[in-house]
Amino acid sequence: MKHLLNLLAAIALLVWGTHLVRTGVLRVFGANLRTMLARSMGNRFSAALSGMGVTALVQSSTATSLMTSSFVGQGLITLPAALAVMRGADVGTALMSVLFSLDLSWLSPLFIFVGVVLFIARQAGTAGRVGRVLIGLGLMLLALEMVMQASGPMLASPVIKMVLGSVRSDIALEIILGTVLAVLAYSSLAIVLLIAAMAASHVVPLDVALGLVLGANLGSGLVAVLTTAKSAVEVRQVTVGNLVFKVLGVLLVAPFIGLWLRHLQPHMPGTAQGVVLFHLAYNILISVGFIGFTQWVARAVAWLLPKPESAQRRRPQHLDPSALSTPSLAISCAAREALYQADVVETMLLGVLQVIRHNDQDLAERLRKMDDEVDELYSAIKYYLTKISREALGEEESRRWADIISFTINMEQVGDIIERVLQDIEDKKIRKGRDFSEAGMAEITELHQRLVDNLRLGMSVFLNGNLRDAQRLLEEKVRFRDLERAYAASHLLRLSDGTVPAMETSSLHIDLISDLKRINSHICSIAYPILESAGALAPSRLKALRAAPAPLNDHP
Repeated sequence: MKHLLNLLAAIALLVWGTHLVRTGVLRVFGANLRTMLARSMGNRFSAALSGMGVTALVQSSTATSLMTSSFVGQGLITLPAALAVMRGADVGTALMSVLFSLDLSWLSPLFIFVGVVLFIARQAGTAGRVGRVLIGLGLMLLALEMVMQASGPMLASPVIKMVLGSVRSDIALEIILGTVLAVLAYSSLAIVLLIAAMAASHVVPLDVALGLVLGANLGSGLVAVLTTAKSAVEVRQVTVGNLVFKVLGVLLVAPFIGLWLRHLQPHMPGTAQGVVLFHLAYNILISVGFIGFTQWVARAVAWLLPKPESAQRRRPQHLDPSALSTPSLAISCAAREALYQADVVETMLLGVLQVIRHNDQDLAERLRKMDDEVDELYSAIKYYLTKISREALGEEESRRWADIISFTINMEQVGDIIERVLQDIEDKKIRKGRDFSEAGMAEITELHQRLVDNLRLGMSVFLNGNLRDAQRLLEEKVRFRDLERAYAASHLLRLSDGTVPAMETSSLHIDLISDLKRINSHICSIAYPILESAGALAPSRLKALRAAPAPLNDHP
């Protein structure tokens, strides 16, 4: 039992080390890696080379698959180009398995020591993230050594011999088992290295190890499919197409395992090297041999997973799941989506005046339905932000994270108010055939124009964080409040004069200018985080009142 626990601990450490390296590299170089991928789509061969390079760095073809899928989902690259990237990605992860199969155990304590020093010294900076990568590399090398040490004593166990005996010579079972292990570990690289280490220790026979390697390759493709199962069709097409290539490769290579064992394995420097080189040969074969078929597979996948007939792009489109490992990039994605949410709110706000002027009930209904999109975007952005690792955020990034949440909340509440305003206009004005007085309509038009200008200014403040613009926005809150009070008083004067339109629309008029003021308050709230971080906010009025002495009462 002790040896089994040691082996399981070694496997867990190997998977965890792979995770640390992958997330660490993405956090340091994620944006640059994505740029390199996006710029290398001129032809299928340069795309494959870029996929190989990116995967060699992040040590995960699944991570590369998610990046590439997101590009297709945003319309930046075509499906055949994305499949070409994945052909190179598989070779990249296979090259890393060859590198780690070498005896690099002496580097493990060095990587861990330097990594811990960097991580502790500058945890939130680039140095800390590089230290995280070094810790992961050291743990991977240490885990491989532990696998070798723990697997030896297990050979004497009759239970292990019985299990291995049932797996031997059943290639289908070997492939299935390797697939399951890769899915559970979320890393084909870790499983291939584990299989190589266990084969070198004679825990598994060599022929079984090669079958498990084929299954691990199949599992890496299946992991990407499962990860993108709820994504847009364009994204799923990439992962399904990549899985098709892997299935074809397994079907092609599996019958020739015996030839490898008889003719090539005797020339290998060792058992572990034979396993990882078989893994490399498999991926080179399906990458070079199948790269000319990317167009055909792309057409087949497009037929299997057709795009929706609707010409509208699915939203949200900026919340890229592959960017979550690079917090600064993920925050930028969330900010872009938040600006789109504000664009939808602006469209609703602009339409309000058209509804009032022309009594357009159809337009009112369309605008009210847009609030559902605003709400959905708010939920999507909020959920996306919660998936960003807060530990990896610096002070400025954490502040931006909070600003985005605050901005989307305000936009969602503005959308709700506009929806209620439109409903009131339908109920109290359009259906009853009433109109505002000429003076009342002029006041509403003035407030509406100021509101649109303030919304655009608020979007600029959110995007640029300009202190002067934030101050202007807060000043507009006071002006708008004064206008709302003045126009409410003017409306009461018209009522006292007996103006018929003013009397018929009095309730709606008062409610409308009050709602416009509430909308303006939410928009002006965008300025508070900028002013607070700059120390430009005055002490609260409540504190001033509490600090002032109580007035003397002259009456008994």
